[in-house]
Amino acid sequence: MFTGLIEEIGRVRRILPDAGRFALSAKAVLEGMKIGDSIAVNGVCLTVTDFDGRSFTADVTPETLRRSALGCLRPGDAVNLERPMAANGRFGGHFVSGHIDGIGRIAHRVKEGNSVLIEIEAPPEILSLVVEKGSVAIDGISLTVTAVDSKKFGVSIIPHTGEQTTLLRKKAGDSVNLETDLIGKYVQKLLRPEPRSSPFTLDFLAQNGF
Repeated sequence: MFTGLIEEIGRVRRILPDAGRFALSAKAVLEGMKIGDSIAVNGVCLTVTDFDGRSFTADVTPETLRRSALGCLRPGDAVNLERPMAANGRFGGHFVSGHIDGIGRIAHRVKEGNSVLIEIEAPPEILSLVVEKGSVAIDGISLTVTAVDSKKFGVSIIPHTGEQTTLLRKKAGDSVNLETDLIGKYVQKLLRPEPRSSPFTLDFLAQNGF
């Protein structure tokens, strides 16, 4: 479990596509690292397979590449890095699982006072779970939704977030990883149950006074 509060910006050192393996330079997240640990890379939960004093490696499956924008990365690219939340730590962001729901694209950005407003285009199935003033993770960054419509949603980036993450380094048309609110997904699932063979559906219960 992550919080969406980025610890540092790392860089892609090398990519071994045939092996499905990424090597990433880092510093802060290497502290106390062990083989098998989880690290969020641009919001994607990856498992550490090897590390040294300057970098770590992680395997990336075809499913991860299909569902995320990690496949767009090239050697030298900057990435957001976060270790899982410690049990004795403060919960400063929101529940972030590191399981990406899909890919969005930066549609527009504009300066507003001390912040930068960014609009993200996203598929309908993702937008159905994005709520104004709710939480969303963009490339692993915990952000508050400022507005949402049928095609896109907006977030506001304060100077600290802009300096400590990669988001303001991206331009219109660039891809970003999106993870919607974890609680919202479970609520939607419960309110839209899968068809069942049992006759005791919500409609059946309502028709019979329950």
